[in-house]
Amino acid sequence: MTRSDATKPPGNFRETVEFYLIDYRTPLGKAIDITIIFMNLLVCAIFVIDTYNISDGVRTFFWRLEIFAVAFFIVEYVARLYGAPDRRKQLVDVYSIIDLVAILPTLFQLVLPVFGLSLNIAFVKTIRVFKVFRIFRFLRFLTDPNFFFGSVSLEVLKVARLVTTILIIFFISSGLFYYVESPVNNQVQNFGDAFYFTVVALTTVGFGDIIPITEAGKWVTVMMILSGIILIPWEASQIVKEWILISRKTNVLCPQCGLGEHDVDATYCKRCGHYLYHEQIPEKKWGEGDESP
Repeated sequence: MTRSDATKPPGNFRETVEFYLIDYRTPLGKAIDITIIFMNLLVCAIFVIDTYNISDGVRTFFWRLEIFAVAFFIVEYVARLYGAPDRRKQLVDVYSIIDLVAILPTLFQLVLPVFGLSLNIAFVKTIRVFKVFRIFRFLRFLTDPNFFFGSVSLEVLKVARLVTTILIIFFISSGLFYYVESPVNNQVQNFGDAFYFTVVALTTVGFGDIIPITEAGKWVTVMMILSGIILIPWEASQIVKEWILISRKTNVLCPQCGLGEHDVDATYCKRCGHYLYHEQIPEKKWGEGDESP
């Protein structure tokens, strides 16, 4: 089931769970969407703040916030898996994998000490870097034409996806660069330093005041530049392609399925095959408004 297919809550509990996780029309569905977006923003903000020199009390406060947010995401992950029509497909879905990868670092830090297992500092730093992938969750909303409760046009959605792709490249590259460089590179003290380097590197300005000194840092730099070269032009081309397609569309509402955009020369609906009643221009009869030859 997709968002465009969701019209009313189904009868049984499992289908109802699936419905409200993709619904954008009802107050509960909207509340779930807003909560997920807010929690994603919160986790990303905590990830950034944690790289700065803050007091132990503030760090403890944000750690508790992170536990609360991750608990919410665990409930959401289980609910999506429970409500999915095909659970095996849901498990291998790219967004489900991202969810799980982003949840595990906090979960390990909570669960392992309970069983008496000490946390190796290197292991903690290694798993915490996966928190950066939480930002990928915003793409789940931007793949749907009903983003922001169906009030955003497809053209605006494409632009938003391009901007989000750029921010994701910057955010992930900065996070990875910080975690591989900060232990040995005095020029990278926090996320802001890493973000500054990412912007300078991707825009090919190259001031040279911050440079990678580890092999991992060099590879992260290479990967961030390659991803910027490939993904950003590709997303931009999708916007141009969409604008060209829109210029060839006409607003004709299908009386059968309600699809509102069709090709200008379409006779039948491309979704359901129903005949489309285009407005016809009446033919002129001979002698009506025309001069005789």
